[in-house]
Amino acid sequence: MKKIEVQEFGGPEVMHIVDCDMPEVEGDEVLIKVMKASVNYADVKKRMGNSVGGGIPFTPGIDAVGIVVDKGHKVTSIEKGQRVIAFPVEGSYAEYVVAKESLTYGIPDGLDNRTAAACPTVGILSYILLADIARVRAGERVLIHAAAGGVGTTSIQLAKWMGAKDVIGVVSHKDKADVVLEAGADEVLLYNDFAEQINAQFGGVDVILDSVAGDISEKSMECLANYGRLVQFGNAGGRPGNIKTSDLHKSCRSVLGFSLGTTRLNRPESIREAASEVLTLLDTNQLRLHISEEYPLEKASDAHAWLESRKSTGKLLLHIL
Repeated sequence: MKKIEVQEFGGPEVMHIVDCDMPEVEGDEVLIKVMKASVNYADVKKRMGNSVGGGIPFTPGIDAVGIVVDKGHKVTSIEKGQRVIAFPVEGSYAEYVVAKESLTYGIPDGLDNRTAAACPTVGILSYILLADIARVRAGERVLIHAAAGGVGTTSIQLAKWMGAKDVIGVVSHKDKADVVLEAGADEVLLYNDFAEQINAQFGGVDVILDSVAGDISEKSMECLANYGRLVQFGNAGGRPGNIKTSDLHKSCRSVLGFSLGTTRLNRPESIREAASEVLTLLDTNQLRLHISEEYPLEKASDAHAWLESRKSTGKLLLHIL
């Protein structure tokens, strides 16, 4: 079989396609023939050596869609021949992967492979951030940073579905505004003065989804209303932000953290309900995922280069089968 391998940390050019042996399944695992995999910013960070833990060589990729071709003797909820999405044990930029039964989910018959491939990370993460961590309520205002990306465009739709009164997307460049508005946002702002504009137009927001950190987290606190929740789930800006405790107790505001990677490792079963909800929403066309580009496996370096350019919108996919 073929897979992408990173043998040294660095730019997109360090990814190479190699031949390797087929992986073997343990008792609680399934073997999946991969059809498509999604490209996530976490893949870029790991390739550059900016992720905690893990060494080289390794295969990038968090999630995949494919067909189960073998399973361990302890697996009861998944069958051979079943189409699934999964978070594999090793990287998903490969023709075959192994995944734990607890992190493998059957796909509705009517859901196409392309949509399914874009779903696992952005769909499940967005749902958990809004429903479980922020606990969005009907009538609230929601601000979403990096709103033109995969999580951003998905979170906009889910926030509206959950009854948010206003959803505001923040982007780095005005050229991304159309994508954010098409996803259902009520307003699009640029980073240079988003907090001031939020306060002037709305008097603050109730929920903020922040994957950027650094200055953006600090500025976000300036427009977070009383009883508001700032959910911090990424570090795309490259440095941590500083939050003052004095900004919290009197205003009854909260700062909450979440990592899908940590949760997959430590509480995998807690993800299953979100996966079921998101797959149902996609199957019934209540949620649509914005997919902008698709690359063959051997062009994975091009996908990473485009994602790093900060010009991409929505999801990038790798076509494997």
